[in-house]
Amino acid sequence: MSSHFCLEVAGPFACFTRPEMKVERVSYDVMTPSAARAVFESILWKPAIRWQVQRIEVLKPIRFINLRRNEVSAVVSTRNVQQTMAAGSGTLGLYIEDDRQQRAGYFLRDVAYRIHADLSLAPGCTEPLMKYTEMFTRRTRKGQCVNQPYLGCREFAADFCLVTADTPPAPPIEDTRELGWMLHDLDFSNPADPQPRFFNAKMVRGVVQVPPFEETRG
Repeated sequence: MSSHFCLEVAGPFACFTRPEMKVERVSYDVMTPSAARAVFESILWKPAIRWQVQRIEVLKPIRFINLRRNEVSAVVSTRNVQQTMAAGSGTLGLYIEDDRQQRAGYFLRDVAYRIHADLSLAPGCTEPLMKYTEMFTRRTRKGQCVNQPYLGCREFAADFCLVTADTPPAPPIEDTRELGWMLHDLDFSNPADPQPRFFNAKMVRGVVQVPPFEETRG
């Protein structure tokens, strides 16, 4: 049993990073299913529910921009965190001036998407699905979210709105192209070692159909 929802999301920039690019950030041509799922989860996430993205519609022409930006090259080590937790005090900060590095990025600009997803209950959950569908509808209409939805990278915040039967539909772009192998999502069958799963994506007149996760490849 599932319930279908549709959101429109937009922003001035987006980056859905290709995993094969090891150093510089290079975006896919369109939003990935995992990024679309993250938008839904940023509005409503509970252990009792699952989001399955069905379709992504591209509402604005695909345009790229080259940007250089500052990033931090280090992360706080797990060992330092464990030592600080054991001691009850410690330093977990990073000094930006010591770890800053500049990287080039090939990002999308001026993007807008209409994303479709089914909301279902997790295996073993006995709660009514209606409880979560009403919760999601109420939150989107009020503009509420668990954390700010973003378009691939957290600094690329996304505006969002719920699409209903009364919403005037903006047509997808008239663009058809092969997108190649695209990241679908991560397989968490082994939580200690999640594996990426891919599918051969194609955009037909601005619409990307997303296959079920079971039909993807590792």
